[in-house]
Amino acid sequence: MKLKLGISTCPNDTFMFDALLHNKIDTEGLSFDLFMADVEELNKRALNKSLDVTKLSYHAYCYLSDNYVLLDAGSALGYKNGPLLISKHKVYPDEIENLKIAIPGKLTTANLLLSIAQPKAQNKLEYLFSDIEDVVLSNECDAGLIIHENRFTFQEKGLKKVIDFGEYWEQQTNLPIPLGAIVVKRELSADIQQKINRVLRKSIEYAFKNPKSSSDFVKQYAQEMAEDVMYKHINLYVNKFSTNLGEEGKRAINELFKKAQEFNIIPKINKQIFINK
Repeated sequence: MKLKLGISTCPNDTFMFDALLHNKIDTEGLSFDLFMADVEELNKRALNKSLDVTKLSYHAYCYLSDNYVLLDAGSALGYKNGPLLISKHKVYPDEIENLKIAIPGKLTTANLLLSIAQPKAQNKLEYLFSDIEDVVLSNECDAGLIIHENRFTFQEKGLKKVIDFGEYWEQQTNLPIPLGAIVVKRELSADIQQKINRVLRKSIEYAFKNPKSSSDFVKQYAQEMAEDVMYKHINLYVNKFSTNLGEEGKRAINELFKKAQEFNIIPKINKQIFINK
C-alpha cells in the first residue's frame, strides 16, 4: 500500500524517517510517496487533506482533528526545547505587546505559545523560520519567534533572548512542551493506522541504535547547517517521547489544548485524538 507522506526537512524528521524511507527496516508492505517542506507548508497541505501521513504543528492539529488522528510515535515533545522570542535589544515584559514580531507561521505551536503567554502581542508578520534572525537583524521586525536550529545560532549573531517559551510552559505546567506531531488520516482503517505507527516506531528505534546511518539523508537537507548544530538539533528534539508519547506526553498535549481553548485561540476538539491501541 502506497501512502502520501509529508515530513519537514529538519534533522529530527530526516533522522527519524530515514530507515522507513530507505528500506533499512521491514515496512510491512507499506511504501511512501514523499513530500518534504517547512512545517508551516505541511500544516497548510494538511488543511487540504492532501497527505495521508504528515508532520504537523500541534497548533495546526487543533483545526484538523476531524480528519487526522495523532500517532503515538514520531512526535517532538520535550523539556528545554521550546521556541524563543529574540531581539537585537533588551526588551522589558511590558514592551512586548507593542513589538512587531516575526513568526514562523500562524499555525505553528510557537505562535500558539506566544498567544497564550502574551495575548496582547498582536502585531505579527509571517516568515520562513530560517529567515527570522535576519529579519530582526535588519530591523524589519522588532523581535522574532525562533524555532528549530536557530536556538543554537541566535547568540552568535548578537541577538538576545527575550522569552524562552519552553521555560514558560514548564513553569506553568511541569510538563514537556508539545511542538510537532505525526498524524494519519482517520479514514484509513485501524489496522493501517496501527501499522504506520508500528513501522515509524521501528524506524526511530533503528535510528537510535544506528545514529550515523541516517547521516547522508540528514545532511542532504541540512546543507547549510554545521554538523555539530545538526546533531544538537536531533538530540534536542528526538527523545523518549518520539518513540512513545506515554501518559506524560498525552497529558502535556491535552493541557496545551485545554489552555488554548481557555484563551479562545482554538476550537473545541470533540473527537478522540490519540490512535487506538
